[in-house]
Amino acid sequence: MQFDIITIFPDALRGLLSAGIIGQACEAGSIGITYHDLRDYTDDPHRVVDDRPYGGGAGMLLKVEPVVRAIEAIRSTRPAPTRTILLSSQGRLLRQEDAARWAKDEGLILICGRYEGIDERVLSFVDEEVSIGDYVLAGGETAAAVIVEATSRLTPGVVGKFDSVSTDSFYSEQRLGAPQYTRPPVFREQAVPDVLLTGDHAKIETFRAHEAWKKTVRNRPDLVGIEPEETIDG
Repeated sequence: MQFDIITIFPDALRGLLSAGIIGQACEAGSIGITYHDLRDYTDDPHRVVDDRPYGGGAGMLLKVEPVVRAIEAIRSTRPAPTRTILLSSQGRLLRQEDAARWAKDEGLILICGRYEGIDERVLSFVDEEVSIGDYVLAGGETAAAVIVEATSRLTPGVVGKFDSVSTDSFYSEQRLGAPQYTRPPVFREQAVPDVLLTGDHAKIETFRAHEAWKKTVRNRPDLVGIEPEETIDG
């Protein structure tokens, strides 16, 4: 799996994505990450990538020319299917099934937005516009890191034990994962549920399924079609 990230702050992402399982996966060759400085695709001696919006308004926009040049340059060196994703607060919300779908591709081109936004004409050169949440960030670098990690976890060879992935929240259905506990068995009068200490795997799985349902209803009722003010008997 190859990730090509277009950004004006490549060093910020290098530090973030060089640690943990992502860094290990890069070293092992399970995934590849290439950082493309958007300023390298300008024809301006000052390497300017932004300009004022037509019609007025606050802030600056990323210009269409350097972004499209970067996309086309990367596509010319990568095999298909390589999807291009614009990271934007105006995009549709990222879901786990997106990561699963992208993990089947040869690679992704991720465009990190900045400033007040990006020239709308860029959208005709991308496959998807995606947001990681209903809030606004200073730029798309954090969102790019989220997509790299979410997608990489589903790429063969990245996570050592697949069970670690298959029990994740949202992996097989739209619900949260069950609560998890480790040693010590009692901490400040809070004890690990007795059923988890029995060794009875059938009972443990039943308990975990029930607790996952309760947690989903409590924290994400929208996933199961329940209004936030509604409650269930635990």
